[in-house]
Amino acid sequence: MFEEASQQAIEKIKSAQPVLVNLKPAGKVIPRMNKNTILQAGPPIEWERMCGPLRGAVYGALMYEELAATPEEAEELIKNDEILFAPCHEHDSVGPMAGVISASMPVFVVKNKEHGNFSHCSMNEGLGRVLRFGAYSEEVIRHLKWMEMELGPSLELAIKRSGGINLKTIISQALHMGDECHNRNVAATCLFEREIMPYLIEANLETRVTSRIAKFLAENDHFFLNLSMAACKAMMDVAHGIENCTLITAMSRNGTEFGIRVSGLGDQWFTASAPTAKGLYFPGYGPADANPDLGDSSITETRGIGGFAMAAAPALVKFVGGTPADAVNYTKEMMNITVTKDYSFTIPSLNFEGIPIGIDVVKVLNTGILPIINTGIAHKKPNKGQIGAGIVRAPMECFKKALKALVEKA
Repeated sequence: MFEEASQQAIEKIKSAQPVLVNLKPAGKVIPRMNKNTILQAGPPIEWERMCGPLRGAVYGALMYEELAATPEEAEELIKNDEILFAPCHEHDSVGPMAGVISASMPVFVVKNKEHGNFSHCSMNEGLGRVLRFGAYSEEVIRHLKWMEMELGPSLELAIKRSGGINLKTIISQALHMGDECHNRNVAATCLFEREIMPYLIEANLETRVTSRIAKFLAENDHFFLNLSMAACKAMMDVAHGIENCTLITAMSRNGTEFGIRVSGLGDQWFTASAPTAKGLYFPGYGPADANPDLGDSSITETRGIGGFAMAAAPALVKFVGGTPADAVNYTKEMMNITVTKDYSFTIPSLNFEGIPIGIDVVKVLNTGILPIINTGIAHKKPNKGQIGAGIVRAPMECFKKALKALVEKA
């Protein structure tokens, strides 16, 4: 019964074809989104329990939307119940780190051409003091406005001229070029630039506009991360809601809690306290400054890339810590808690083995092996930004709660 359901889910995941088809303001394409909606990463959470970087990103989003001029005004709106918070995952979307998406933000629109479902993700701002890490300075807001007014509409024109860009193909190629498409996206970003630039040039924009966009993409090695997340969301959503299926379809964190969703258990979240990553810190920072882990970007690991495919990206250990041998061992270890391998995405250093896919609640409990995630580290205070990167494990308590619910439902 459970095995048959899992195989049905796996076939849907493998056959998915995520294609970038558009780029539009969130309020125009994300279901049930309006001017007063703020989407956030992770499971549902109330304002009172939100961590520092998530609060900072909310301040920034409300100031960017011109609903508030200061953090104090933003807090007043929130306390008066004028702002609706909801998880990105519950609105066909994903967001990195704080995950905040507001109505005016341009979001990628990805269509699963095989199954017809859509997913969305904001554009990557770059590294450092940015909104997704809880920063909300004038410079941060100004950069977001540029993305809304110039970058977004320009890329929209290029995407439409392209007729759609197959993201699955890019991820597959990037895994052969040293990326794992979560915390290392150098090759994937270059491949995306190669795809998009001819259409951007054909759009006949002003030369200075094209130049600014080309420079931004060239300097932002992480630009493809958000596309990777949207692609993985589109692929995993088709496996959700299958009766008796014990596979994980989402792992996510909001800086306070870590949550998982299980295919056969509907939209229920199973949560535990968010762990803090172990890794490498920027000069002047250390573990005492770190916020517990946050972000929807672990949808990549849920799909079998990211930390699950670290064997493809040995250079990543220079960013998150460890050795190249550790990277290989992480991938091999994850094969113990997954249902099968996906040869759409292969790893050269493992003799072109397919990536491990289909995290099974039962296998996690039976083996005691927890999913590995590589991640950025945000400062625990608002308006500070990124302070490092590292490795984290999903908490066992989530899986225990999910298994209990599966047994009760059976």
